[in-house]
Amino acid sequence: MELKRVVVTGLGAVTPLGNNVKDYWDSLVQGISGANLITRFNTENFKTKFACEVKNFNPEDYFDRKEVRKLDLFTIYALVASDEAVKDSGLNLETVNKDRVGVIFGSGIGGFNTFLNEVGEYFKGNSIPRFNPFFIPKMITDIAAGQISIKYGFRGPNYATVSACATATNAIIDAYNLIRLGKADVFVTGGSEAGICEPGIGGFNAMHAMSTNNPEYKTASRPFDKTRDGFVMGDGGGALVIEEYEHAIKRGAVVYAELVGGGLSADAHHLTAPHPDGHGARLVMLNALEDANMKPEEIDYINVHGTATPRGDISETIAIKSVFGEHAYKLNISGTKSMTGHLLGAAGAIEAIAAILATKYDIVPPTINFSVPDEEIDQKLNLTINKAQKRTVNAAMSNTFGFGGHNTSVIFRKFPS
Repeated sequence: MELKRVVVTGLGAVTPLGNNVKDYWDSLVQGISGANLITRFNTENFKTKFACEVKNFNPEDYFDRKEVRKLDLFTIYALVASDEAVKDSGLNLETVNKDRVGVIFGSGIGGFNTFLNEVGEYFKGNSIPRFNPFFIPKMITDIAAGQISIKYGFRGPNYATVSACATATNAIIDAYNLIRLGKADVFVTGGSEAGICEPGIGGFNAMHAMSTNNPEYKTASRPFDKTRDGFVMGDGGGALVIEEYEHAIKRGAVVYAELVGGGLSADAHHLTAPHPDGHGARLVMLNALEDANMKPEEIDYINVHGTATPRGDISETIAIKSVFGEHAYKLNISGTKSMTGHLLGAAGAIEAIAAILATKYDIVPPTINFSVPDEEIDQKLNLTINKAQKRTVNAAMSNTFGFGGHNTSVIFRKFPS
């Protein structure tokens, strides 16, 4: 069968760099760090005392107090980002066929804060189990997708993806494939996360996965730099409205970019460590290129997973060189986690937005906080060091990889204005 084309018609974001897409993108281009000392809990006894929190965000600016009490923070981020994306898309909610509008929206962890608070209250010594009746609906990972569909009455395919840090990209790829197959006309898709809490920080500290560079917290997220010592956690959410091409054109939608390919693979190697030779990362990029029917030479920019872990950054650059050959040196590569931190299950959504806007504005956001080259990373690669670079971006790839060896990659192509 002939697969349908898919375009991006709406974007929404709540990030450590701004609580809407414009502020987020402007901060990316300016190379601003979203890292700061943690404000949500007392970090005195924690190895890491900083993160990339969402700032100047009050849920009661978006929901009444009674509604806020029914929602975990990850769902609040999802709803706010989705609302921006739906409004941005210009969908007419009175006339669109809601039976053919779906929601696929993921989270790596889900209601972490709700679980912490409810279980914490129980173990304070109260022998009678008194749990909030919204405990389970607030906590479960699929609830963001459910809440989005309920808000708008979207009755198309609806579920959550969970693949750790690859979650949001998995959601985007699933939505893309269902539209291509004619199962829906429109999807709201993406991911959200609210993992900056005691077990979130403590758990990743115990794994030695997260930076502990407290004296230099503003610049601690430093992909590709020799002095990198782990990722910096971030919070927030990102949402895309993606749409069947003819459906979008017929209603006169403004199109950001065309979504042309998605790849999936597994490392099948280790619980948390990437394959040292980048086998899974290589395969997922090849799969995305094949799906898009594109040659490596057609990609201009890669927004890499780039978490600033010692082995991960090396593995990904090895994979890029393997896939792109000599063209690897003509690409722009950047790790925007240097600015946003790592939003875990939401990372793929906000990084997809960065890739999409790179094709729209022909600007590649930078990899900031870089000062010391790593001899294990090819310094001839253009890592877009410390400052954004202007160039024509006809096609951009976004990579996200998750604990468990989950690898995802998506490709966006510039749409004629």
